[in-house]
Amino acid sequence: MLETIKNKHLNQLFKKLSVSRFLALLFLVFSFSFNAYSQDVDIAKGKSLFNANCAACHKLNKNLIGPALAGVSAKYEKEWLYSWIKNSSAMIKAGDERAVAIWEEYNKAAMNAFPQLSDTDIDNILAYTDYKPEPVAAVATTAATSQSQGSGSISSDIILIVLIFILCVLLTMLFMVNKTLRAIAKKNGVEFEETKPLLKVPLWKLFVRNQFLVFCSVVFFLLSSAYFAYGWMMQIGIDQGYMPVQPIHYSHKIHSGANQIDCQYCHSSARKSKHSGIPSLNVCMNCHENIAEYNGEEDLEKGYTKDFYTNEIKKLYKAVGWDEQSRTYTGETEPVKWVRIHNLPDFVYFNHSQHVNVAGIDCKECHGPIEEMEIVYQHSSLTMGWCINCHRESDIKVKDNEYYTKIHKELSKKYGVEKLTAAQMGGLECGKCHY
Repeated sequence: MLETIKNKHLNQLFKKLSVSRFLALLFLVFSFSFNAYSQDVDIAKGKSLFNANCAACHKLNKNLIGPALAGVSAKYEKEWLYSWIKNSSAMIKAGDERAVAIWEEYNKAAMNAFPQLSDTDIDNILAYTDYKPEPVAAVATTAATSQSQGSGSISSDIILIVLIFILCVLLTMLFMVNKTLRAIAKKNGVEFEETKPLLKVPLWKLFVRNQFLVFCSVVFFLLSSAYFAYGWMMQIGIDQGYMPVQPIHYSHKIHSGANQIDCQYCHSSARKSKHSGIPSLNVCMNCHENIAEYNGEEDLEKGYTKDFYTNEIKKLYKAVGWDEQSRTYTGETEPVKWVRIHNLPDFVYFNHSQHVNVAGIDCKECHGPIEEMEIVYQHSSLTMGWCINCHRESDIKVKDNEYYTKIHKELSKKYGVEKLTAAQMGGLECGKCHY
């Protein structure tokens, strides 16, 4: 009897343990399968790997230096893609037909080898190229917003119209009441006194009779006229704030600000020449051969949208004769008539290299916050007085500057100072700036 009970308890315990083991095993199987599936592809990681390794030469839906990669896993076997991505040059040398065909189709451009990428990394990249986001249902909020805004504006307009109408009614009633009261008063024999002028003699006749006052007024008029005429003439040739519209829109805010491109990358002649120079369109194409569309921030209020910037890049392609599809120059070019912004008189000599290279003056000292300008404008007045004040106030940068070493030692002893201004170095001599 006791053995029967004991065996019964053991069987029950064995069943419980079997069930728990089964459940644990099932859980492990599901977790393993889930982890295997989740680790199989990681689209987010694939995107970062794509941007780090592939985006310079490839786009998803458009040919660049290399072909578009959207849906590329459906065109080739994975093993072939592994070999191609890790070492494409070896496959071309080995005579692989598909590898050679791709190489010849895209102007025999050598693809970088990526031996550091594992098969899992490549799977993640391919998962990103195959990923198609589900279309999001558009919510009709624009109409509602515009309707609400419109209703708000309409209500305020209605209130304004009502107030104007009430004011007109009140003025009309006041006029009618005044007219009625005057009519009643006349019927009752009430006479109104006519208003008499305060002065029997007109004011202008009194002014003419006072010769001293006339003399002072004439002198004041002549002096004020001369002052305003001189001020107007002194503004001739001063174009501070001048902001012309260029034939191809170029945003310094994007290039110099967001992308932090150095000024002298485009205006390279500022280091060695008198003029800063207008960069040729070939300088633009150094970057824009691979940048065919804008993907940065937008300014919807001013109309600077992604489509706007992309269309300006298309203007650049048309000017240089660049064919996006074949990625070749057609030879059909169009000259671009840039509008000069900073224009000094012909009798003024200003050497950019002397200021930029020797003196080490930052471009923003004269041209203002260029990294914030969507459209470049003349920031400074560029008058002679403005230049003279700069020469009087600016200290010469002598450290690590052999150009000024000898003369600085002599003049510092003469003036008894450690730092010298441009004026003390002869920066106020007329011949420095005038021919």
